[in-house]
Amino acid sequence: MDERSLDALLPLVEEAVREAAATEIMPRFRHLAPEEVDEKKGPYDLVTAADRKAEEYLTGALTAILPGSAVVGEEGVHADPSRYAALAGDAPVWIVDPVDGTRPFVHGQTGFCTLVALAHRGEILASWTYAPALEQLATAVRGGGAWQDGERLRTRTASPDGELEVSSSHHEYTSPERRRALLGLRVPGVRLRGSAGSAGLEYLALARGEFDATAYDWENAWDHAAGLLLVTEAGGAQTTVTGEPFRLAGGNALPFTAARDAATAERIRRLLAGG
Repeated sequence: MDERSLDALLPLVEEAVREAAATEIMPRFRHLAPEEVDEKKGPYDLVTAADRKAEEYLTGALTAILPGSAVVGEEGVHADPSRYAALAGDAPVWIVDPVDGTRPFVHGQTGFCTLVALAHRGEILASWTYAPALEQLATAVRGGGAWQDGERLRTRTASPDGELEVSSSHHEYTSPERRRALLGLRVPGVRLRGSAGSAGLEYLALARGEFDATAYDWENAWDHAAGLLLVTEAGGAQTTVTGEPFRLAGGNALPFTAARDAATAERIRRLLAGG
């Protein structure tokens, strides 16, 4: 896909994302009926009518904007895991998390967003992070920077107190191997940050320069694609625990980090690797 074609898509995708939120998400915010909330894998993995309807809307709108493209969405993959394989194919792929932060959404909290990224052959080309309850929209284009509401985003250059502030997966909710890796962050000079409940909003805060790094131990592309481009276009860097770049199609060595710059990413990687 050439730069001119991508530029033509940007306003159309923004309109689709805003419309999905306006028609399918926000009317249900703080108005969910009990039958509109279900559990997928347990009480900490929720799905709502807003998730399903917004993804349906975006699937139709995005494939109409770019004929021949595929969609890898959280709810679509939950229904049919084979759809995830599109990330390794040759067609352009829309990566969609219709409501990132479903638990905050269910509890009437504003910390949720809609995430959309466009990727082709494993490369993230553009992303949209829209928090409708907060009236915030952030976008990124590969090679074109990261922006929020018309303002250029930049990662921070140094922590005010010299410590690294890191947003991390909770070490109790993972495998023993990844738990050991995440516990490597509990050292002097690192302060762990409480999660906002939405990976997309954490990536946005990192791109805005509010803290220094993330350390996450799961690899669902819909949670990370939009934010990874946002952070790298704001000046940051990312790496898996073995020093390889994060791969959208999966099979990553975990945990992985996105950080304010390459040096910080390497420092976090070393801590996660036990060194």
